[in-house]
Amino acid sequence: MDQVKVALIEQKLDDLKPIIVKLDSAIEKLSEVNISVSRMLAVHEERISKQEETDYVLFAKIDKLCDKMDTDYDRVLQRIRGLEKRVWMAVGGLTAVSFIINNGPLMSGLLTPRIEPPTIERGSP
Repeated sequence: MDQVKVALIEQKLDDLKPIIVKLDSAIEKLSEVNISVSRMLAVHEERISKQEETDYVLFAKIDKLCDKMDTDYDRVLQRIRGLEKRVWMAVGGLTAVSFIINNGPLMSGLLTPRIEPPTIERGSP
């Protein structure tokens, strides 16, 4: 009876050997996959870190460009306002000059009173 039990156990062990070999093979393959995934993750992390650095540089450049554009915009606006002021001053000056030229005699009469020539009156005797 002991021999039968031993024979059954040996038979079961022989039946389990292919399964154990397959499990060992699967574990080895999983280890290889794990190593490959780890390598891929390392490569992707490196790419992401490089992309973050690139993004930081690009955002810094965009901020500088935005500041420069704001400064340039303010300068251009200031120059336009100066030119606009000069144009309005010129229009006002031309209006005043044309008014004076068109109404010259009237203006001279208003500004300088008319002086009547002196007359000598004869007195009564």
